[in-house]
Amino acid sequence: MMAKKPVVAVVGATGAVGREMLDTLVRRDFPHAEVRALASSRSAGTPVECGSRSLTVQELTEDSFVGVDLAIFSAGGSTSEKFAPCAVKAGCVVVDNSSAWRMDSAVPLVVPEVNPDDLAWHKGIIANPNCSTIQMVAVLKPLHDAARIRRVVVSTYQAVSGTGQKAIAELESQVRQLFNGQETASEVYPYRIAFNCLPQIDVFLDNEYTKEEMKMVLETTKILGDDTVRVTATTVRVPVFYGHSESVNIETEKKLSPQEARAILSQAPGIRVYDNPGEKIYPMPVVAAGEDDIFVGRIREDESIANGLNMFIVADNIRKGAALNAVQIAEALLERNLLRVP
Repeated sequence: MMAKKPVVAVVGATGAVGREMLDTLVRRDFPHAEVRALASSRSAGTPVECGSRSLTVQELTEDSFVGVDLAIFSAGGSTSEKFAPCAVKAGCVVVDNSSAWRMDSAVPLVVPEVNPDDLAWHKGIIANPNCSTIQMVAVLKPLHDAARIRRVVVSTYQAVSGTGQKAIAELESQVRQLFNGQETASEVYPYRIAFNCLPQIDVFLDNEYTKEEMKMVLETTKILGDDTVRVTATTVRVPVFYGHSESVNIETEKKLSPQEARAILSQAPGIRVYDNPGEKIYPMPVVAAGEDDIFVGRIREDESIANGLNMFIVADNIRKGAALNAVQIAEALLERNLLRVP
C-alpha cells in the first residue's frame, strides 16, 4: 500500500461518466488525500458534486498533474492521447476510459474480475475497456475457465447514455416532439432514435463492421488472453436511457448445461444470476440501471449445436461499463502497491 493517501484527478469531470466517477469514488470510500476535477477551459470554474462536497472544475493543461498520483480519464480519445503521456511524465498513473490505448500492446486492458494480474506490467497507463465488452467478458471468463469457449456471437442493444449527455437530451426532446405531433430533429444520431433502433454504433470500417463491433471482437480476445476465441458482433443503439443489453451465444469445447452455467456464474464476482422465466424474472435495463452488478439470465441450451448456450446480459453502462470498472482498477492498483509509474 502507498504510505500516503493518493491525490486523485478526474479528467472530464463534467460529463455523464466523469460525474459518475466522482460519485463512485465517494460511494466506494476510495482512500484519497484530495480529489481534483479537470475539464476543458469552457467548463473551468463550474461546480461539480463529489459526495457532500462541491468541487470547482479546473482547466485541463499539460501541467495539471503535478502532485497527482492517479488520474481517471473520461474525456475522449484525442484528449487522452494528448494529456495521458503528460500525466505519466509527471509521475501520475492513468486509468483511461477512452479507446485511445486499449489495443496498445504495452497497455493493459483490464476488467478486475477477469484479468487483474495484467496490472502488474503497466507502464503508467491502464485502459478501461469498452462498456459493452466489460459486461460480456465478466460473464464469459468463468464459463471459459470451466469449458473453454470457442466462439461467441453477440448482438447488443445499447442505451443512448453510451453516447453522452447530448444523446440523452436528444432522446428526451424527440419523445416530446413526437407526442406533440412535431417533426423531430436529429443532430447526435443520423436518424431519429426515439421509438427506433439504429444498427450502427460508431463509423463503418472497410470490413463493413462498425468500429464498436470490432472493439468487442478485439478487446474480448485481449482481455481473455486467448486469441483462439472467435467473436462476431452486431451492435445496435436503442431508445433506452441507461443500461446496455446483450444477447450472447457461446459454443464451448466441453458441454455445459444451463444448470451448470448458472451455478458457475452464481459464484462469479460482480455477476447476479437473474433467471427464472417462469416467474418472468430476466435481465432488463430497468432492473440494471443504478446497480453495480452485471445481470445475466435467459440461460438456455442452443439446440442447433452440440455445445452451445444462449444468454441475456444487462448492465448499467455508466456504472460497471465505465465509472465503476475504472475505480475498481484504481482499487486493485492500490491493493497491489502498483499505483506508481515504473
